[in-house]
Amino acid sequence: MAAFWAVSLLLVVTPGADWAYAISAGLRGRSKVAPAVLGLALGAMLATLAVAAGVGALVAKHPLVLTAITVLGAAYLLWLGVAMWRSPGAAHAGQTQMHDTSWHWLAKGTCVSGLNPKQLLLLLALLPQFVQQTAQWPVALQIVVLGGLHAASCAVVYMGVGLGSQRVLGARPAAAQWVSRVSGGLMVGIAAMLMAEQLWLGATPAL
Repeated sequence: MAAFWAVSLLLVVTPGADWAYAISAGLRGRSKVAPAVLGLALGAMLATLAVAAGVGALVAKHPLVLTAITVLGAAYLLWLGVAMWRSPGAAHAGQTQMHDTSWHWLAKGTCVSGLNPKQLLLLLALLPQFVQQTAQWPVALQIVVLGGLHAASCAVVYMGVGLGSQRVLGARPAAAQWVSRVSGGLMVGIAAMLMAEQLWLGATPAL
């Protein structure tokens, strides 16, 4: 389990869409960080449950399932990224104050993490490597436990990222807007790469 945790932590500390979302929550205010991070951890756990439920076998049998997940996740990241770029000082994803609630931040965080196809692919490839077929626990339960450890790592790291961005940039509006635009651009870039990858795979003839 220690080896899995080390690999999981390495993945978590690598900046990506989850980092961008945690930073945007911190820029929006300290009270938004906890629900946003909880949503990100919940999304990671949902991705783990999908792996435990046998999504890997489903994807192997029906490749279009992975394509659909990738396109949906990329479209969502694109929408969030464009909104952050266009309105860096406003509520995340164009929310008004009335709708800028903790529940919205939690739900959006769950979608950002849970619909991230790269995370799902990493978990599909990573979790089975640390499962012991001879262990007393069922394989699915082992995957859930390992996924829970990964989600806990996500919560700790992203909480630090969100609170750190709030503390460092909270009193610097100009810098906060710049960082928000960079975060939005990062989401757009990730979405574009995911879409381009699907177009490339679709255009490449099977060998």
